[in-house]
Amino acid sequence: MMSEPKRLHPVAAVANFLQSLKELLLPVFVLIIFGGEGVFFQFIASGLIILLLLISGIVRWLRFTYRIEEGELRIESGVFVRKKRYIPFERIQSLDLSEGILQRPFNLVKMKVETAGSSGKGDAEAILTAINKQEASMIQQALLHSKGQALQDGNEELAIEPKADIVYKISPGELLLLSSTSGGAGVVISAVVAFLLQLDEVLPYERIFAQFESFIKSGILFISIIVFIIFFIAWLIALIGSLLKYADFTVKKVDNDLIITRGLLEKRQFTIPFNRIQAVKITENLLRQPFGFASVYVESAGGSLQDVSSSSVLLLPITKKSRIADILKPYIKGYSFEPLLRPAPRRSCLRYLFRGFLTSILPIVLPILFSRPWGYFALLLLPFSLLLSYLKYKDAGWGIDGQQLTLRYRGLLKNTVFMKKNRIQKLSMEQSYFQIRADLATVDGAVMSGFGGSGGTVADLEKSDVQQMYEWYSYTDKRLRKTEDSS
Repeated sequence: MMSEPKRLHPVAAVANFLQSLKELLLPVFVLIIFGGEGVFFQFIASGLIILLLLISGIVRWLRFTYRIEEGELRIESGVFVRKKRYIPFERIQSLDLSEGILQRPFNLVKMKVETAGSSGKGDAEAILTAINKQEASMIQQALLHSKGQALQDGNEELAIEPKADIVYKISPGELLLLSSTSGGAGVVISAVVAFLLQLDEVLPYERIFAQFESFIKSGILFISIIVFIIFFIAWLIALIGSLLKYADFTVKKVDNDLIITRGLLEKRQFTIPFNRIQAVKITENLLRQPFGFASVYVESAGGSLQDVSSSSVLLLPITKKSRIADILKPYIKGYSFEPLLRPAPRRSCLRYLFRGFLTSILPIVLPILFSRPWGYFALLLLPFSLLLSYLKYKDAGWGIDGQQLTLRYRGLLKNTVFMKKNRIQKLSMEQSYFQIRADLATVDGAVMSGFGGSGGTVADLEKSDVQQMYEWYSYTDKRLRKTEDSS
């Protein structure tokens, strides 16, 4: 079965070309549009670069082959230097399938091969850019067969899977609420500003700002309308993007894995092995928290990872916080999602407020000094900073429930992290000079995830409480932790 070397679908050549073009898009764009003298030469040079990228994409496609042989996925690639990569099936953690804009019209999928060795890097062990669904199913069959699992016949949209239990499926109302409260407008505006800053030698910013000053003289109402329109357009773009990204978000339990599928224009499917889950995190943003909605992430040390720097995978994009325990308990065993938490002591409140005051001084003082009278609007940051600091104090908490440590803390988001003792890589107690005088301490806990660790830090707890956590983690019976790791 598939013992003969096979090439990817020709769409892979186009994907190679577009990937290379994306990396050089800004330089080519600037060369064509803003090159100054020698416009004809710049067009010719840019055309030659694009042609070379296209030829390179085709050659890379022709030189890329894959096959299944002797329980391995064997890949050969390379234009000038031939590279051979043999991946034994027993090393493969998961197969991440997706359907992008290029693949869908031809009934193809993109397959990422994740192994235990690749999980800490964030890069896939191998990527098959464009293969048909039948070949993807054959690779899955071979993988499952090598692990002693029977595969049922059937026709899945992305791939053939064993019998699955639906853990979660996003409803239309939840999808709309998720997209409208995602906070993506700030990301859109930041991306536009970052792009414009790249063109600071081309755009006449001085003339633009001069025109803007004349607009300001037209009145604060006019400026407010312009700002509102800008934010509304950015929010609308973020809304549409989020709707397309999280449409049909579904979580299934398949054997010993959680399979997540999502997306409308680009369908994604990726896998989280249960035995690689390091921690569970509930997050609540300022817009959703008043209505009782939250999101759930899992920190994974393997599977189909999406971030280069982190293994934090979105498991439940949005749901009522009161439903989280009922949804997850049947599938993620051994966690208590409704523990009793002990709050920070009252005397910590002033410390939280004082830190908030200190962090807001520069953002307030600098605009007042250099941009009067508009700089005085920066004073509005002070009550917001103090309110956020108070919320950080109110939300700080911790709890121990058997073999589980729970830490609750807030930045802009309220986070509650559930960590099993045998998964914790680091738990430390820290004290500053002023904390020593107040008999307070900070706890910092982390599990292994991505390049480094992921967990939580809770400041200004009772010193005795932090010592209790430290003793719970580091008590003398180390054999118990080793037994739990092996089980």
